[in-house]
Amino acid sequence: MGADTLRSNVSLVEAYAYSHGSAPAPVGDKPVRCATEQPVTFTFRRFQVSPHRRELLAGGVPVKLGGRAFDVLLALIDATGAVLGKDALMTRVWPDRIVEENALQSQIMALRAAFGPDRDLVRTVSGRGYQFVGEVLAVSGGLEVRPGERATVQSPSVVPATNLPEPISELIGRDGDVREVFGLAAAHRLVTLTGPGGVGKTRLAIAVARALAPQFADGVWFAELAPLSDPELVPSTVAAAARLEFPAGAASPDRVIDALSGKQLLLVLDNCEHVIDDAARMAEALLRANPMARLIVTTREPLKVDGEWTYPVAPLAVPAEESDGADDVLRYDAVRLFVERARAADPHFAPHPRLMAMIAAICRRLDGVPLAIELAAARTAALGVGPLAGADDLFALLAGGRRTAPHRHQSLRGALEWSYGLLSESERIVLRRLAVFHGAFTLEAAMTVVAEGDIPVAKIIVGLADLVSKSLIASGTGCGGQYRLLGATRAYLLEKLGESGERERVAGRHAGYGRQVYEPAEAELAPQSPAKRPGFTTANKATCARRSSRPFRPAVIRLSA
Repeated sequence: MGADTLRSNVSLVEAYAYSHGSAPAPVGDKPVRCATEQPVTFTFRRFQVSPHRRELLAGGVPVKLGGRAFDVLLALIDATGAVLGKDALMTRVWPDRIVEENALQSQIMALRAAFGPDRDLVRTVSGRGYQFVGEVLAVSGGLEVRPGERATVQSPSVVPATNLPEPISELIGRDGDVREVFGLAAAHRLVTLTGPGGVGKTRLAIAVARALAPQFADGVWFAELAPLSDPELVPSTVAAAARLEFPAGAASPDRVIDALSGKQLLLVLDNCEHVIDDAARMAEALLRANPMARLIVTTREPLKVDGEWTYPVAPLAVPAEESDGADDVLRYDAVRLFVERARAADPHFAPHPRLMAMIAAICRRLDGVPLAIELAAARTAALGVGPLAGADDLFALLAGGRRTAPHRHQSLRGALEWSYGLLSESERIVLRRLAVFHGAFTLEAAMTVVAEGDIPVAKIIVGLADLVSKSLIASGTGCGGQYRLLGATRAYLLEKLGESGERERVAGRHAGYGRQVYEPAEAELAPQSPAKRPGFTTANKATCARRSSRPFRPAVIRLSA
């Protein structure tokens, strides 16, 4: 009867058998017959499983998966949504053999790695086992079906066209972000991912767009704007991405928008910050002309157009200093990414507990920024973890990225130079002067330290807000209502401050402001008995001051290193 699709309630083992012509298998109370030359393929989300070929495909592209991990996948799908106990699963995968539970855990990890952003397909049920939570459809070109109670016939699904890049490595630590952005993009027509360079906006956008692909009959199109040096090339770049054909020089914004109107599509505009005005006009015009179009945008600052929903992409979670136990720190995504990339550079990399503590310290110094962590991890094969952890200028070592990556992603310096070069001169002055703050700082502190004749206070307030919008200064609840620079950003800006010839002058104002804040706190601490004890440190004083009625702000008074 041609190609049909049904919800899979048939045992995968039986389906595999009858797909090879060995026996009929039941669907409800009725038999299912399958010709030998028409094997069954199981599909879920963007994946297809071919048991007869022992192959896993993602969007039609083979995914590398070991034999045992493939057997685990077959067994989990065969359970049709039920929880499969660990003992039962090990018996299925290793028949007539006794294996340790960690062997099963290793295969589960490999399977989740193969799924990438869809790793939530395999759920761990504490104390019971594992569960496959995807909705599985069985497809056969020569399958004869008589629907029973447990099977419903559906029309074949069509995979929409796309030019999305396929993932080469696992997207680590972004499961929650993928779910959140997926929800935003499903509910709103324009979602903009913002964040500093190297935080992973592009990979997150691609993962979400791939998950959304089945909803767009006219395709999901990825327009990479980073290589553009001329903003007027935005329309032709979008046209090329969406496979629109125009005569040379004829891809005007209006003609491109007109060609895309009436299409049910998702457009990803990647790296818009250097052509942001033209990208914003293009995005808004498309949304107004085509109610079925949706956009996901990556940029270091919002487009500021009607209907935009902004999602700030945060760095990966890093362990606190007191959480340096090997088992503890591996729960953090920043550490997992470091270890994974270090193993890619050296397959024999196997960090012991002391090294894990060093890796945690490196990830903290790098503020959990994925690009910085990947660059640092790649250095371990030549330098080792110890020298990296002990380097005074870790920032200088973060180079040597992928040869095929854009220049701004081959080193952390390249990423920062890209962002710094897009600023106005007044924004550059404000930003580099803020580098004297070692930790968090307040607006009051910034105005006192940065202000000079060339930069009045009003310009500092506006500049600070703009630099936060452009993802170069962190703010908000994560900073206690204050502001701060990421470590690598500050290291780069200290160089720029030194080159400007104004470092000593700005540092002097910083020290003066520190004395204004520190001396009243000293006076408050004087009558308190703990402060009189021998060996009472500045940190102790800060603790006492925070307990007093007048809050102490140690992050503001710390002098630059």
